[in-house]
Amino acid sequence: MSAVRTALGDVAPGELGVCDAHDHVFFASPRLPGEELRSVTAARAELTAFRERGGGTVVQWTPYGLGRRAADLPALSRETGVHLVAATGLHQDVHYAEDVLAPLRGRAAEVFVAELTEGIGTSGVRAGLIKVAGGFHVLDAHARWAMSAAAEAHHATGAPIAVHLELGTGAPDVLELLCGELGVPPHRVVLGHLNRSPDPVAHREAAASGCYLAFDGPSRAHHATDWRMPRAVQDLVEAGHGDRILLGGDTTTAAARSVDGGPGMPHLLHRVAPRLALAVGEELVRRVLVANPARAFAVEWR
Repeated sequence: MSAVRTALGDVAPGELGVCDAHDHVFFASPRLPGEELRSVTAARAELTAFRERGGGTVVQWTPYGLGRRAADLPALSRETGVHLVAATGLHQDVHYAEDVLAPLRGRAAEVFVAELTEGIGTSGVRAGLIKVAGGFHVLDAHARWAMSAAAEAHHATGAPIAVHLELGTGAPDVLELLCGELGVPPHRVVLGHLNRSPDPVAHREAAASGCYLAFDGPSRAHHATDWRMPRAVQDLVEAGHGDRILLGGDTTTAAARSVDGGPGMPHLLHRVAPRLALAVGEELVRRVLVANPARAFAVEWR
């Protein structure tokens, strides 16, 4: 039977409720000094605020080596009543010192599989997805290495692969590699940040492949996220791809948390979802927040 692998164990897909399909409870990168998401107290408050808005599940895309704090996730899930899904995998190489990556050379897939099936470190928490990342309109050697290992881990376990698209670009190259050369079924791939490159042709082509498209993260000055997102989603729905869409908050810095004065996780349900409902209707938004992620992250685990 299909199940979503959470910090508290496998749950039936129907138990997820309203899902933030791409966010970060904890995250620490040398690229963002001073903005690390490390506070358990802040994480608890943020998840509670998300729950109070009707949220049921947060999928954390924080991969290997970037401060996942997997051991803290079970208690947070119990205390807040929010299901938490952890990730294995790797981000772009700029987020790592070489001494962090060195232990993975030649055995990345093995580590990913172990974190999916046995647990992350000594935490006992098993990852529920594999996160990888592309570059701006390109896949460099690191991305190809990470995606090859992710595909191998997928074939061993069935786990979905979530892909950070830099500024929403590079989807054709990612799908050509993952689903073409490496044989990952498209419905096991989630492409993130499509909102950051509001190209309706690229969106429809990606959705037509059978993969999932995540519109994730509130607007910044250089993003066309909020104001173009409803129309982009409406275009996909009109093209028959309403079952391919996911929504997320992608909180990556301490200042972005609602408890620290930013939009945070509640923004997705408090502001983004109602605005999207004006374009596509409340029933479709409900499907995007509940039914679609239940399919996207459910696995017949091997």
